[in-house]
Amino acid sequence: MKLKQDKLSWCKKQTKGIKLIDPKIHLSESYMKEADETLENVFVTKGKWKVITAYYACYNAFYSILMKCGIKSEIHDCTIELMPLFDFEDFDVEFLKRLKYERIQVQYYLKTIELNDEFFVKEFIFKCKQILDNLDSTTIENIRTKLENNGC
Repeated sequence: MKLKQDKLSWCKKQTKGIKLIDPKIHLSESYMKEADETLENVFVTKGKWKVITAYYACYNAFYSILMKCGIKSEIHDCTIELMPLFDFEDFDVEFLKRLKYERIQVQYYLKTIELNDEFFVKEFIFKCKQILDNLDSTTIENIRTKLENNGC
């Protein structure tokens, strides 16, 4: 999946949008720990909380990658737009977008949605851990340069 330049440009202009910061290894580790703990809750909770915790488990796992690279984004849609930088497949991006949509539906509109893909939640977090483990200083610098060259 390619980066959407128009969406990224908008995200970079927002106060809480995409910003380059110093890499935060301790926060990266904390976000992944939070993702693991939240994942445990996915398997024991029911109803809307299953959808909500599944989304945040995945979101925090991905955000741990961003923290290791020194990329901050407080707008979830903008955060998700960064996934192609890390070679996530279209399926992964669409999966997280769908989970976000479902989380909003159950949390704010009280819709009844069943989470039927706990396996994919676990797989998504595992994939984030693999990406995190493979991030070396050269890869991080290349990713940061791509964002800088686009006005970040």
